[in-house]
Amino acid sequence: MSQPLLLISIAEQRLRLVQGQRLLMAADVATARKGAGEQRGSEQTPRGLHQIRARIGAGCLPNTVFVGRRPTGEIYSPALQDKFPGRDWILTRILWLSGLEPGRNRLGRVDTMARYIYIHGCPEEYPLGIPSSHGCVRMHNEALIDLFDRVPVGTRVNILEETDFG
Repeated sequence: MSQPLLLISIAEQRLRLVQGQRLLMAADVATARKGAGEQRGSEQTPRGLHQIRARIGAGCLPNTVFVGRRPTGEIYSPALQDKFPGRDWILTRILWLSGLEPGRNRLGRVDTMARYIYIHGCPEEYPLGIPSSHGCVRMHNEALIDLFDRVPVGTRVNILEETDFG
């Protein structure tokens, strides 16, 4: 049986988990407000073939707050948002991506992993379906937990600008 594959469409702001021709799940996401791009410091979502390099947060409660890939002990709430209005909320789980295409999204100034690009949870009130992140792929927490439980380390992730996966 073929391995699962994650397809992320920047144009559609949609993530699909497929295995062969079977759709296992689909969810709305939010990619970078500044569009697609691979350069360090660009705050853009990197394109191309990646893999899940690390799965962080297994067993954490929904809305667990992460800073530096570590749970802070906080649980996100609107009151916490008001207390830290500038924080980029990384919640619930982290799927840390690593590029697989040297010169495009791996090594040097285009290294996805060194840019700390994740698929991660965000506050439920954050809109999905519109580009709004700082480069990561944001998901609502329930969908992220479902995805996290389905994908092992090494799962391939293809981030595409186009709408149709063919």
